[in-house]
Amino acid sequence: MSRLDPAVPLADWDPEVPERWDSRFAWRTLWVTTYNLTLAFCVWYLVSAIAPRLNQIGFDLSKEELYWLVAVPGLAGGLMRMVYMFLPPIVGTRTLVGGTATLMLMPMLGWTIAVRDATTPYWVLIFLAAAAGIGGGAFSGFMPSTSYFFPKRLQGTALGLQAGLGNFGVSLIQFLTPWVVGFGLLGTAALTPQQTATGEDMWLHNAGLVLVPWVVLGLVLAALVLRRVPVEANFRQQLDIFGEKHTWVMTAIYLMTFGAFSGFAAQFGLMIANEYGGFENPPDPLAFAFLGPLVGSLVRAALGPLCDRFGGAVWTLVSGIGMTVSTVFTIFFLSPTDRGQFTGFLVGMLAIFLFAGVGNAGTFKQMPMIFPKRQAGGVIGWTASVAAFGPFLVGIALSVMAPRTFFIGCAVYFAACTVLTWVYYARPGAPKPS
Repeated sequence: MSRLDPAVPLADWDPEVPERWDSRFAWRTLWVTTYNLTLAFCVWYLVSAIAPRLNQIGFDLSKEELYWLVAVPGLAGGLMRMVYMFLPPIVGTRTLVGGTATLMLMPMLGWTIAVRDATTPYWVLIFLAAAAGIGGGAFSGFMPSTSYFFPKRLQGTALGLQAGLGNFGVSLIQFLTPWVVGFGLLGTAALTPQQTATGEDMWLHNAGLVLVPWVVLGLVLAALVLRRVPVEANFRQQLDIFGEKHTWVMTAIYLMTFGAFSGFAAQFGLMIANEYGGFENPPDPLAFAFLGPLVGSLVRAALGPLCDRFGGAVWTLVSGIGMTVSTVFTIFFLSPTDRGQFTGFLVGMLAIFLFAGVGNAGTFKQMPMIFPKRQAGGVIGWTASVAAFGPFLVGIALSVMAPRTFFIGCAVYFAACTVLTWVYYARPGAPKPS
């Protein structure tokens, strides 16, 4: 039967054998899955776009409560990824992507309703923040699933594009929100705006509402286009990755790259507000919050072909060195004494995001080279699960310690991961050159 019939499994699919691989269908699968992954990241970071505005429309949340609120999607996303990582060989690509799109409607509609009432209990906000973790969990299912559709020689390009464009959802929601909260969306005029303390109108509910039709479109595309491939394994069989030393080494390294990217992306706006908000004419957090994730996402997407050509390990090494140096540089602009130091802080943070993007691309080229196909999918899912705790870990750390202390700890960790990359993967004669 036609490979385009979504009801029929691709029983003879093998990307490493040209006669058993359909490149056009593989790329079509990539684009549909990537479209849904971008929306998933929008959902995951929806709370980080809404939280800085909650007190403006009548909520009374402390700095610690806001940090926790933005951190919870990271915790939930990490936990959900530990489930999602096992799903690709069990349920298949079509069910996985379509089912996720359906679930994403819950936090989007939930936040649409919640922000319209400033008396909404904090526990409800926390529950909705946890529900947004669905968007984060998707990554650990979508990426391994996509890896099944491409030969090893194209894994860097395919996974780099999907992850990079998917990560773009972080910037998209943070960029869209300041715009869409300023007016009533077409067809929703009945949803009256919220009032700020200064008497201005704000349609904050639009942040959750604006993407609903696009998620529905993603659900339809998944149903019409996607298929599953003959990679199957039950839960117990997939546990064999935890007996491999390199699973744990790559987990530590990916926590450096994506853990930092996701954590700093979630907290970037609050960090700007808390570090520089006390000065006269302070920088607007929401005017800058989307820039870091945008830089990291674009670099990750663009670097895939270079990883395919030169290998991922060398780029992961560059990432580790760059992230360490950039973090040390940024330390000098924390706990500022004047507004003018913001430029240095912004440059340092954008450099961290840039090199994190380099490392995110490098690691996802490495894993399919280090492990067999089915194990590679599992390791991609597992490392992504651990790194998804980045928003939670960074948020909690910043709520209990000074930013400068936290950044010093980050610099030490990044340096250690750089050494691991050199010893195991990047040096001449490395055990697993990748």
